[in-house]
Amino acid sequence: MKPFFVLIVVFIVSNFSTLLLKGTVDYFFSGKIALAVMLLFTSLGHLLYTEGMTLMLPEFIPFKKEMIYATGLLEALAAIGLFVPQMSRITGILLIVFFLLVLPTNIRANLKHINYETATFDGPGPNYLWFRIPFQILLIAWTYYFAIR
Repeated sequence: MKPFFVLIVVFIVSNFSTLLLKGTVDYFFSGKIALAVMLLFTSLGHLLYTEGMTLMLPEFIPFKKEMIYATGLLEALAAIGLFVPQMSRITGILLIVFFLLVLPTNIRANLKHINYETATFDGPGPNYLWFRIPFQILLIAWTYYFAIR
């Protein structure tokens, strides 16, 4: 839920800031800023909560810790790629693929009650999916609208 609040708050603050600085609201720029900050925020989680995030991965995935670090790095690189004109569109497409690929991991984590912050099995459980799945759909739509369209 924290990434959702980061996305929305940064979008609002960015729109307000562009209004003050430019005299007009720049929704597309603000949308990219919000997505980039949210990606950096979630990327940081890969460093802070590595052990808990490894629990989210299925048993058949090798090099779990390295996979967590790599996906965190990919999120940080995507945050930068959104602002490189020649890479923005492909970054958006790859982000949508990424969001689709991590959704099963998030579903699995909730079904197993994984709390990635504490690396325990006392997480919110399946009820959290009522928020998580729509949020993932929002991220895909947001990315399409602000990075690809």
